[in-house]
Amino acid sequence: MPLLSFGTMVSFVATCGAIGARAAGPVEWRRRSIYQVLTDRFARSSDTFDYGVPNCNVEHGLFCGGSWSGIRENLDYIQGMNFDAIWISPVVKQLQQRTGVGDAYAGYWSQDLYQLEPHFGTEEDLKALVAELHSREMLVMVDVVVNHMACPGECDYNTFYPFESADHYHTFCPMTDAADAFVLQHCWLGDENVGLADLRTEDPWVRETFAEWISQLVSNYSIDGLRIDSAINVEPDFFQGFVDAAGIFATGEVMTGDERLACGWGESIGSILNYPMYYPLIGAFSSPQGDIATLIAKMDSMKHNCVNTTSFATFSENHDVARFASMTSDSSLAENLIVFTVMADGIPVIFQGQEQRQNGSSKWTDNRAPLWEAGYHNSAPLYKLIALLNRSRKHISIQSQDFFEHSSEVIFQDSHSFALRKGVPGSQVITILTNHGQDSGQTVVELTNHGYPPGSRVVELLTCTNLVVDDRGLLKVTLFAGKPGIIHSAAWLAVCSGPDNRTEPSHSS
Repeated sequence: MPLLSFGTMVSFVATCGAIGARAAGPVEWRRRSIYQVLTDRFARSSDTFDYGVPNCNVEHGLFCGGSWSGIRENLDYIQGMNFDAIWISPVVKQLQQRTGVGDAYAGYWSQDLYQLEPHFGTEEDLKALVAELHSREMLVMVDVVVNHMACPGECDYNTFYPFESADHYHTFCPMTDAADAFVLQHCWLGDENVGLADLRTEDPWVRETFAEWISQLVSNYSIDGLRIDSAINVEPDFFQGFVDAAGIFATGEVMTGDERLACGWGESIGSILNYPMYYPLIGAFSSPQGDIATLIAKMDSMKHNCVNTTSFATFSENHDVARFASMTSDSSLAENLIVFTVMADGIPVIFQGQEQRQNGSSKWTDNRAPLWEAGYHNSAPLYKLIALLNRSRKHISIQSQDFFEHSSEVIFQDSHSFALRKGVPGSQVITILTNHGQDSGQTVVELTNHGYPPGSRVVELLTCTNLVVDDRGLLKVTLFAGKPGIIHSAAWLAVCSGPDNRTEPSHSS
């Protein structure tokens, strides 16, 4: 089904007015938690799938039958974790033929921006999904690609729409040196199986065409946010006009650990996926020998080198990196990773299957297994933990509306543990994280710069343990078996509900 006729001009004023009336900006998105859905691999619709026969060829990268209807039918599973936003794969029509590396199931091999991908469903299916999300007061973020179009082998530009001429593309050059800005933004991604023709996004006509397309896509499908693929391969000054035309919040994929480089795109787009934080985060929690100091140094560096990191998207898994379960089987390390992802600065993003501890290396055939193979178990420990954390975020946003605009401060650090304080006095939350691991026994953390007056009664959220700040202002918290801890005012006890059967008391003295 067509998105809209390319020749149909939507009034810019009318479009921006309609979008502005309902658009969720950075302030609203900071309060949200996002569940990332790989559309082809999340759920098939009930009328097309026998759940007793998975029948999915992951190894060869083939379509597996997930769809927009499948997502809609399984929103209870997502909402059961108290997510209030989802991010779905690109929706536009993909390269239809099979290639040497499989099908375009992930959604990043665009061929026609004005048609929908038929494997995922119809126009009615997509609109029904968005309508159901909005009826649940959930937002939808759609992935988009502006860097390239895809072709099998040598490109025939006539197969692309609306960029049908070779003049719309950079002359082919291989991506040989990503450290070179010219190569990064002008050369082609892809390989001999699938060429990713690099668009001349610096060209005024290309920019105008993208602006018209994105304004129509957002308007036609009531989209609330964008995730921009391969943003690092497009010059930063492209994005201001593109995001303005969309009229909604956007975050960009800038896959680099260098925050000084990445944050240039953060300023032009307004947000990026926080890859600079991702790499030291995994390094800190993938084993009890992890490097806590480097993670904390990165947090400090980002505050000094980036503008407003509270709008960045914080993640610990996605479809392009290894599953955390492939690095360690330690359940306590997994819990600490999840707690940081949800409670630290930024907009939390959890990748489908992370809650079920799905395994898989960073190889594209390994980390994108269908969720139905793991099962939709709402009793899984991480499922329950995520539900509690998201519930806590909702409660915090009610108690302190500007809480998520404040940056975290490190108030305790040793070689294995650290504590973050976020929020103004009276509404602060203390998050304690450790990489001691599940076999570590007890860990006592003594906090002083927590912001609570002597005699204050507080609660450790994950165990529902009451604590008291002593008359010297010392708050002593005991962590068991390498578990994380979250401290908040006892007045917020309504949130308290443990994710498992931990009953050992923490204590204050």
